[in-house]
Amino acid sequence: MTTAGPGSVPPVATAQPSLPREVYVLSVVGGCVMLGLGLVLPVLPVYAATFGAGPAQIGVLVGLFALMRLATSPFCGRLGVRFGERRVLVAGLLLCALSSALTGFAGSYGQLLVFRSLGGIGSVLFSVSALATLLAVAPADGRGRAGAVFEAGFLLGGVCGPALSGPLAVIALPVPFVVYAVLLLAAAALTLAVLGAGRATGAEPGRAVVRLPVLLRDRRYVVACLAGLAQGWVLFGLRSALVPMVVVAWRHDVTWVGWAFTISAVVQALLITPAGRAVDRAGRRPAMIAGTGVAAAAITALVFVDTYAWLVVLLCVYAAGSALLGAAPAALVGDVVAGRGGSGVALFSMCTDVGAVVGPVVVGLIAERVSVPAAFGSGAALLGVAFLASWTLTTVRPTPRS
Repeated sequence: MTTAGPGSVPPVATAQPSLPREVYVLSVVGGCVMLGLGLVLPVLPVYAATFGAGPAQIGVLVGLFALMRLATSPFCGRLGVRFGERRVLVAGLLLCALSSALTGFAGSYGQLLVFRSLGGIGSVLFSVSALATLLAVAPADGRGRAGAVFEAGFLLGGVCGPALSGPLAVIALPVPFVVYAVLLLAAAALTLAVLGAGRATGAEPGRAVVRLPVLLRDRRYVVACLAGLAQGWVLFGLRSALVPMVVVAWRHDVTWVGWAFTISAVVQALLITPAGRAVDRAGRRPAMIAGTGVAAAAITALVFVDTYAWLVVLLCVYAAGSALLGAAPAALVGDVVAGRGGSGVALFSMCTDVGAVVGPVVVGLIAERVSVPAAFGSGAALLGVAFLASWTLTTVRPTPRS
């Protein structure tokens, strides 16, 4: 694997310039998407039950969304190269809006399956194209901060969405789906209005889209993908699927789960901007080592806790590591692809989706057939591998820009 070459970590300015406005627009658009998801996800199981769906059918409905994301990911890079990332981004938002509106007016469980499948396709079209656009408009020495701003929008939307879901659902169960569709239409309009003439500041002149075989020989890219896989596994397999089971087993109700997740999300939101600055100032390697190391230590320590207070503390520690991992891997990918999209961005996104789809199933099987500590250990092991891999990255020290 190569450790240096075109697209390596650029010199970083001591006084960092402001980011292009497109970065903040993408953050707002991402926040709208996550706000809407937060509105509909808590309601979806209850809504499906009104069509006679049982627990297994509800599980299929939830899993189908992620499965369609995973199945569509390999095509997103080529679509972005052929038609342009902004067009594919808007198409994804419009497809998600159509999916959500149709879901709100569904007449059967079968229709729900079809409409949620469309949503999964639209979701991955948006997420891959949005990241590719972000890497194109962000300056080479600001990719860490740009990734942090982008992630902050998702975090804010993810925190606010579930809080608003209940009051909207009281009006009628389809209302959150309709509101989500309206949010997505607004996000698409904002994207068309502001990003239509965006500048490719971060794309290096004369550089073509990097082919996948070349990317897979670059250590930086492989390490970023490992981190994405580990994050998807831990966030969806451990944190979202296993932690609620542990809290309930301690005889706390689900409200306590919500508080634990909210507190850790607030911690991550507070740290994400400083983390982005650190990625650009200190370099990708130190940020990757710190992020994977802190996250791995927190998940390992969860094996030994038996009180709610310590669980919340460790989730907050994990949030600190996750703040760095919200910016550093994407910045690494941006360095490797030289600010251009293509299959590289799509595969990176796909790694997180694989962790999100496979993680909950494998973690559940390990918890059921071996033990809960062993299930936590699976996530700690993946983060540990990413931690060790991060040490192999080449150190590039920041230097002032002339």
